Amino acid sequence: MALSRVCGARAALWGSAVALGPFVTRRLQLGRSGPAWRAPRSSRLHLSPKADVKNLISYVVTKTRAINGTYHRFLGHHFPRFYALYTVFMKGIQMLWADGKKARRIKANMWKHNVKFHQLSYREMEHLRQFRRDATKCLFIGIISIPPFTNYLVFLLMYLFPRQLLVKHFWTPKQQIDFLDIYHSLRKQSHSEIITHLERASALVSDERLRWHLKDLCTKVQNGAHPTAHDILALRECFSTWPLGLNQLQALHMRALSRAMLLTPYLPPALLRWRLKSHTTVIHQLDRALAKLGVGQLTAQEVKSACYLRGLNSTHIADDRCRTWLGEWLQISCSLKAELSLLLHNVVLLSTNYLETRR
Repeated sequence: MALSRVCGARAALWGSAVALGPFVTRRLQLGRSGPAWRAPRSSRLHLSPKADVKNLISYVVTKTRAINGTYHRFLGHHFPRFYALYTVFMKGIQMLWADGKKARRIKANMWKHNVKFHQLSYREMEHLRQFRRDATKCLFIGIISIPPFTNYLVFLLMYLFPRQLLVKHFWTPKQQIDFLDIYHSLRKQSHSEIITHLERASALVSDERLRWHLKDLCTKVQNGAHPTAHDILALRECFSTWPLGLNQLQALHMRALSRAMLLTPYLPPALLRWRLKSHTTVIHQLDRALAKLGVGQLTAQEVKSACYLRGLNSTHIADDRCRTWLGEWLQISCSLKAELSLLLHNVVLLSTNYLETRR
């Protein structure tokens, strides 16, 4: 009996184990397969890699701007003079970079459409002309900065000699006025010398009428009178051949004209003649494009820049006076064809005694 009870108990235990087996197995299966049956997480909780990169970039840009603003406030508060120079320098780099991009775009359009320089609009021609001069000066700074450790010396030289080493983008507003006055005073020093060369050359003019007219014009300018466009155009024939043609000018005469055009006078006569001819040709092409556009379409700053390029110190002259003078210049320039020498001397003849420029 006892043995039968033991066997019955064992059978009951095994039966319960068999009965519980599927339940335990089911629970284990649920435990293993639970994640596969769970509802998917919302897509809002996970960002795509592209969105993550955008958010990271936005965060970095925001932090950089905040740090940059703090840095600027620190410099402005503790080092005001240095901060003023720093601001001008950074703005100058931005403007120079923008000018370079615009010049590259203009050149690309020229190559694409097979357009020559003289076929461009006035503003495009003027932009390319000015950017070439600025790039030449920047190239010089880059060359002298190549040797090791000379960049520190270059920064010091740029600080001490901004007029000679930097382009106008890096000048303060006060420096722009002061430096333009200095440049004009330098080129004005050669005006009397050029008039003297014209007087001496008048004795070599074969035509008596032209000889008398040239002497009379020189006398008027020396006495402080402002010649009219008619007075200057009457000498077209005199400046187209010997002795005042561009190919017949003497070396001293060309050096004086180079100083009046803010060009380097310390070159051999052949190079001086080539530079004067190329510079005057560009101005003549600009004049034709400007006449097509119209002086009235220019802004006040564009008018002053155009007058200064042609010999007039426009920094202290009213806008309407500058436009009047520029109209006289265009009247003379557009009447000329091959008389580039007369246009070159017009820088002196037309600007020396114009209103407030007489000092």
